Order: sequence, then C-alpha cells, then structure tokens
Amino acid sequence: AENAAIENKTHPKKWTDTNITYMREQLKKMGLSYDWDRELATCNPDYYRWEQKIFIQMVEKGLAYRKQSQVNWCDKCQTVLANEQVEKGVCWRCSTIVRMRLLDQWFFKITAYAEELLADLDKLKEGSPGAGWPERVLTMQREWIGRSEGATIQFPILKSDQNKSIKVFTTRPDTLYGVTFLSLAAEHPLALELSKGTSQEKEVREFADKVSKIDRTERMEGSYEKEGVFTGAYCINPVTRTSIPIYAANFVLMDYGTGAVMAVPAHDQRDFEFAKKYNLPIKIVIQPETTLHLETMKEAYVDEGVLVDSGPFTGQPNEKAKKEIVHFLEEKGSGKGTVTYKLRDWGISRQRYWGTPIPMIRCEACGLVPVPEKDLPVLLPTDVALTGEGGSPLLAVENFMKVNCPKCGKKSRRETDTMDTFVESSWYFLRYCSPHFDKGPFDKKEAAYWMPVDQYIGGIEHAVLHLLYARFFTKVLRDLGYQECGEPFKNLLTQGMVIKDGSKMSKSKGNVVDPNYLIDRYGADTARLFSLFAAPPEKDLDWNDQGVEGAYRFLKRVWKLVSDGSKGNGDQEESRFRHRTIKRVSDDLHRFQFNTAIAALMEFYNHLSVEGRTPSIKSLEALVLLLAPFAPHITEELWEILGHKESLAETPWPSYEEKWLATDEVTLMIQINGKLRSQIICPVDLAEQEVKERVLKDEKVTKHLQGASVKKVIYVPGRLVNLVI
Repeated sequence: AENAAIENKTHPKKWTDTNITYMREQLKKMGLSYDWDRELATCNPDYYRWEQKIFIQMVEKGLAYRKQSQVNWCDKCQTVLANEQVEKGVCWRCSTIVRMRLLDQWFFKITAYAEELLADLDKLKEGSPGAGWPERVLTMQREWIGRSEGATIQFPILKSDQNKSIKVFTTRPDTLYGVTFLSLAAEHPLALELSKGTSQEKEVREFADKVSKIDRTERMEGSYEKEGVFTGAYCINPVTRTSIPIYAANFVLMDYGTGAVMAVPAHDQRDFEFAKKYNLPIKIVIQPETTLHLETMKEAYVDEGVLVDSGPFTGQPNEKAKKEIVHFLEEKGSGKGTVTYKLRDWGISRQRYWGTPIPMIRCEACGLVPVPEKDLPVLLPTDVALTGEGGSPLLAVENFMKVNCPKCGKKSRRETDTMDTFVESSWYFLRYCSPHFDKGPFDKKEAAYWMPVDQYIGGIEHAVLHLLYARFFTKVLRDLGYQECGEPFKNLLTQGMVIKDGSKMSKSKGNVVDPNYLIDRYGADTARLFSLFAAPPEKDLDWNDQGVEGAYRFLKRVWKLVSDGSKGNGDQEESRFRHRTIKRVSDDLHRFQFNTAIAALMEFYNHLSVEGRTPSIKSLEALVLLLAPFAPHITEELWEILGHKESLAETPWPSYEEKWLATDEVTLMIQINGKLRSQIICPVDLAEQEVKERVLKDEKVTKHLQGASVKKVIYVPGRLVNLVI
C-alpha cells in the first residue's frame, strides 16, 4: 500500500480506503452474501489499539523482544523482511535482491511455541475429528519448523588463550569419530576472529563478502558449488583428541543450529565433495556388509552399518550407538542431547510508515519503556512525507518521535519502527466475532461461540506465512487469557489461481479481467457461474472468454425453459432424475465441488428440455432452487415467475427421497496402461468424476499403482476405465 501510494502520489490511507470502497462495491455487485456489518479495516485505530496492547503484554511475558541481528534487507522497500518473505533471494513484494544487514530489531518469540506448533499439525490432518488441512500445507509447515534431534558438541579451539570452544549441533553423533575438519558459516563471528592477524585474514574477509551475495534459498538448497577457505585455526575433536582444521564454508547457514558443522566426509556427501576439492582427510567410521575402501570411494556412505575405528563403540550398529555416544559426551562434559529447529523468531520491525506503530519509548535513563495503556492507541501521524527512500518516514516527524518517558519524565524518543502487516492478519478473524467490541480486542464469549473457524480459504502461498503466524498468535492469545482455542482454523481449502494468457492474473502483467466489465455485459450470475464451473476450487482456473459465453447461453436457456409457462405432470424417469440431481448437487456443494454440481444441473436441464417433454412444476422448482447458490439473481426472478410470493433465499433447500435413487448397476473393467487389473460394480448413471474416484480407491488398483502418477484417465461409460500412468 505504501509503495503504491508513493507511485500514485497519494497518501496510503486514502489509497487503501479508495481500494476498499471499490472492492466492496464489486463484491456486492457479484451478489456475495457477506455479513457486511462485521466488516473491519485493520489500519483503523479501533483495531490496532488492541494490537498495541497485545504487543505490550507480549513484551511483559518475554514473547516480544529487541535485539541486534543480521536481517534480510530490501533496498527498494527500505525495510527488513522476515525469512518467510524472501522468495528465491528476492523480496516477495518487489522482487529486489535481498541482502544481509545488522540492525536492532523487534522479534516475536515464535520459537517458544515450536514444539506445540509442530505437534498440533497432527490435529489438522484430514480425517481428524472435524478437521481437514491439505497434506501439502502440513508438510510445508513441518519442514519450515524443521525439528531435528541430536547433540550439541563442544570442539575446543586449539591454542585459545580464553579456553574457547566451538559449539556444533549434529543429528549424527554416531559419526563423531570420523570428524576430520570443522566448517563455519562464512558470516560466523568466529570466522573473522580466528583469522585475525594471520595470513588468512584477507582471504576469509573476501570470502565472507562473496558468500553474502549468494541467494539465501540457493544456500538452503545447496544448488551451487561447495566452496570454503581455511581460517588458519584448529580445534580438537573431543573424542579422538586430534587437531582438525577450521574452514569457513558457503554451504553452512548461520541461522541453522549454531552456524558450525562438524565435517564427516566419509558419511556426508557435501563434506565428501568439500574434502576432495581441498584435499582434506577422509576417515571411514561406518562399514556396511560389503567393506568400504577409501581408495575406491566415489561418494559418501550415508546408510546404516557397524561402527569401526570408533573407540569403545567399535562393533556396535551405528543407530544404536547414537544415544550411547551422547551419554558418553554428557559424562565428559563435552556435549549434550539437543533438539533444535530451523524455525527462527519472527522479525516484525519494519522501517515503514504504513503499519501499526510499535508502542515503546526509548529512554536513555530507563531503557525501553512501554507506552501506558491509557495513552493507547499510538496513532500514525497524517502529515508525513513519503518518498520511499532513507528509512522510516516517521523519523522526520518530530512531534511524533519526541516524547517524555512515562517512568522518569525525561525527554525520550518514540520507537519509529512499525509492525509487519502480517501481525494484523494474524488475529483479524477473532475480531470478526465481535467487531464493535470496545472493552478489548474481542468479546471472549463471542470468541468461544464462533471459534475455531469452521472453514478457511486461502492461497498455498500463505502456507508458511500467514497460516503459521495465525496459529502462533492464536496460541499466544489463549495463553494471555483472551480466548480458549489453540488452533484457529479447522478446515482449510487452498484455492487455485486464475490464469490468463499463460500467466497468473495480476495488475502488473496487465492481464486482469475487471468484474465490472463482466457484470455490465453479461450480469453477475454469468460471472459467478463461469468462475465456479471452469475448474475445481483447489485447481488453477484458465480464463476463457468462450467459457463465459457458454455460461451466459446456459442461463438464457434455463430462463426460456422456466418462463415458458408450459407445465407437465412428469413421469417416473423425470422424478428419478430430479431426486438424483438433488443428491448430486447437495453432495458436491458439501465438498466444494462446484464445477461438478453445475455439470449435474446442465445434465438435468438437458433431460428436462428434450423435445416433446413438458417438465413438471416440481422439476422446474428443483432446477431453480439448485441453481440459486450459483446464480442468485436470475433464480429469484424465476422463482417469482413460478408463482411464489416468498423470497427464494428464504425457501428451504430441496430434499430427495431414497426410493428414487435405486438404479441399475454396471460392471466396469479397470485397465492400467491397457492391461486388465480389476473391475468394479457401480450405478449405471454414476457421474464420471465419481467413477474415477471409486476406481482410484480400488484395492487392486492402488496395489498396481504403487505411488505412480496417473497422467490420463480414459473413461468409456458402461464399459471400462483405463488409467495411463
């Protein structure tokens, strides 16, 4: 919003309010039945005042804190980015290359909830009571949290006048006897410290500068050549007591573990490649059934085996020896069992104007002091010059920045960083429960009634951003006593994107279709019907102008059929089709399979409009009622044409009778790549999609697939289904 406001030479508030008004009008034109009296804007003080209060309480609980840290910095946005907001080394908003910078920053201690965030993902699995999150999202969160169980081991630095040690976290304590060198992250403070005053200092400094320019995602994925430099220093392997060289390496990450890695080249491929490149020793400590020989090793051996050349643990299976080696280290005082996470605390400071002001005051005498609750909200000033350059615009607003300390009364300065706007979206759903409540963030009783959210919908791009933050914030608000639930969203649907001209619809690409254009030309019902019919909601939708025309023609045909005035008595075939259609559409709506529900309605229309057939009033009413969620405007008028005085929106949903669902059955042959593998019995008129679902659940089919991907499904109604894998 701030960047857009700068580009359009306006104020972010005006820009935001104008956009909200425009989008609200579009949503209403589309006939979307939101509860509009619950609408809220997170940029309004009556919302963010409570966010400021929550922030102060988090500071008091140690869940919000300030420290100097290496941060991701975007030069164009002139602000800090969380790790989750760096995508393939560039800013998620403007695509500028992100660089590392040392700054004082505010953090939320999300790591305090790492174990609970991980464990509670099991409650969200599909099939859990009332829950269903896509496995893809759960996997992404598990990997982002990144729990690792292992040991923290101390490697004493050789000839250190301060008896310093380098702490290393490893998941492979069983390979400790095979450590032949140690690797530090290039930006690790010790890398420069150890090389200081040696012939290696210049090389280490230049290497660190070079590594700082590597895309962070590439470093995480290891998709580049492994390089390093010798620091000129050595440390001691705590179990072999041999001295080993210390290197700075580009594949070690400062924000994972301790920023130091023990190198076991015989049993780690990265270390193997590094050792070969720099002619470093390789020592085998795990032997498989067929003996390994250094002379013939082409790659690291990473599987299980028996320990060799490993002191008192020689001869033991390596997996069994892990815990014993950790116990051995703990007795010697050289290490301890440790659980670590890839997850890092959430950096929320932004050097921007458009965000919630952080309610803290910096006093030279008292340090950091929270703004008293009676002085909340800390309002954003309106008289701000926005240029997009030179850091926070609030630094230039003296009457905002200058303030007296609430503790000692001395002249102090207000915190000028604002909160990451992901903070606002981490609890807005709770405010919806009681949007006008003025005694706290939300009414606890209302939250107890409405929460958790039954069905949440959002893009897959939020898997480790908004969704993780919202889960964290929900748990914090529970522990602060505001509400009682631990997970915010029971069910999650990740909807696909709209694709036009081969790429995602976006204003920057100029390939956006304005809803107003569709509404003016075709009406809102056509726009709704096409959007829901073109693809299942979880899949990408390919925008197609011919498809829009098709939806328009279908609605015109329904209008003609219903408004014609000809009404018949119907027959058994029509009754059977009507009841089956009611069941199909009801079931599909329940599963959000809108496209197949509309397909069923089209089949029903085709049945009713066969030449010579005069449909009954019951069938026409069912057609109109079932079409209503997709095309509410035209169906209201048709309902009136059918003679009803009450609104269709207040009319009960149609029901079906089981006796009409019985049907003849057919045996379908199931082939995989043309070979007969199984057969199933199913109703003769079962929808194609349901036939495919039954086939893929067949026990013999799943056995033959064995994880293979199905490229194509060929369906010959009444005869066979052929899966091409």
